[in-house]
Amino acid sequence: MLTGELKNKIDRLWDIFWTGGLTNPLDVIEQMTYLMFIHDIEDKVTPLHQWSYLKELPAAQMYATVQEQVFPLIKNLHEDKHSAYSKYMGDAVFKIPTPHMLERIVTAMDDLYAKMEQLRAADTRGDVYEYLLSKLATAGVNGQFRTPRHIIRLMVELMRPTPTDTICDPACGTSGFLVEAGEFLKTHHRQEIYADQAKSKHFMSGMFHGYEMDRTMLRIGAMNMMAHGIEHPDIQYRDSLSAQNTDTECYSLLLANPPFKGSLNTDTVHKGLQKGRKTKKTELLFLSLFLRLLKVGGRCACIVPDGVLFGASAAHKAIRQTIVEDHCLQAVISMPSGVFRPYAGVSTAILIFTKTGHGGTENVWFYDMQADGYTLDDKRTPAACTDIPDIIARFHNLEAEITRHRTDVSFLVPKQEIASNDYELSINKYKKSQHTRVEYPPAADILSDIRSIQVEIDRNLAELEDLLQEDMPE
Repeated sequence: MLTGELKNKIDRLWDIFWTGGLTNPLDVIEQMTYLMFIHDIEDKVTPLHQWSYLKELPAAQMYATVQEQVFPLIKNLHEDKHSAYSKYMGDAVFKIPTPHMLERIVTAMDDLYAKMEQLRAADTRGDVYEYLLSKLATAGVNGQFRTPRHIIRLMVELMRPTPTDTICDPACGTSGFLVEAGEFLKTHHRQEIYADQAKSKHFMSGMFHGYEMDRTMLRIGAMNMMAHGIEHPDIQYRDSLSAQNTDTECYSLLLANPPFKGSLNTDTVHKGLQKGRKTKKTELLFLSLFLRLLKVGGRCACIVPDGVLFGASAAHKAIRQTIVEDHCLQAVISMPSGVFRPYAGVSTAILIFTKTGHGGTENVWFYDMQADGYTLDDKRTPAACTDIPDIIARFHNLEAEITRHRTDVSFLVPKQEIASNDYELSINKYKKSQHTRVEYPPAADILSDIRSIQVEIDRNLAELEDLLQEDMPE
């Protein structure tokens, strides 16, 4: 966790950008990311000492050096482009407008890094970057918006990654799912990972994979991974749904919140994703993609809009039937519509399934989440009530859910019942309301009470009129 002092330093750094004219949060984080690359490369690549050299220069010379020497140097650090730093800095654009502003930023960042070094906490650097990302308060394009960290953590806790997993997010954005999966592994499997050379190498360079269409988000996502100790994340510029993406049965775990809407060029969509279910809806195409990307036995936890659960089109029914009949659908967790505010008010659910290729669905677990620990308005302030611990505990003990009733917040539904309802996965289709009988007094008693109240009103009005008469002049 960040200290208040560190947060204040980051806030002051952020203010320098905003008062200097860079007011788009993505631009601010992107420019900070570039400078963090420049700072970090001093430790990664010797004998380069850009940061130590830069901070001693006068403002005008510092500005010229960064613009004319440091940026080109990093872009071409290695001709084979194998360096993560050169890979993600390849098309960087320097946007800081003035030498004075750059000088103030470098001084503030140097102060921030000095404090981080003083704390010497292993996760401080990643926490700093996460705090920067929390300032992304506006929705992106093509349906992008940042998944709340506690929802990401919930999904990772439900899936419990292992050191042998190969994990992918095909719409990775800032790499939140991949980062949280890495943090889970470091918390629960640290000794197993770092004591075994092969597993350690896999963790650092072979476990985490992400695709992203937005180059700014690509850089931010890669930096987020490296800030959390993943030295060589595989974060690629790629349209996941396009014919260029030929990955098949590559991953054992998928964690994703893919875009639900936005422009889609159907001419470039991989034809295999529409086989038997032609559609332009990205949420359906991503489900098809997940099934293709997973190895047999691979698991997926993904967020979908509620329309996927009950949509009546042939494509909606077909993808639901495929997941239920041909693979193993384990859970549908319905979330309240306020979870993604202020970005969007859409109602969503978490789907959890395993790719088998030969069925396996017996009972599907439904959970009706009512609270996630925050208010469900645009402010999303912390609240005491949350269902998240209960969701995690119940999911990992589904045997005990057999005795639950349809009036409870969670229950199991047999596959046969789901099949007989056009494979509808909306919890409202199966949940039963519990009506409480309310007893009211007889009508005659209510009428008598009203008359008594009316008498009291008339008496009070008469007293008020008498008082007014006494106060009137002769």
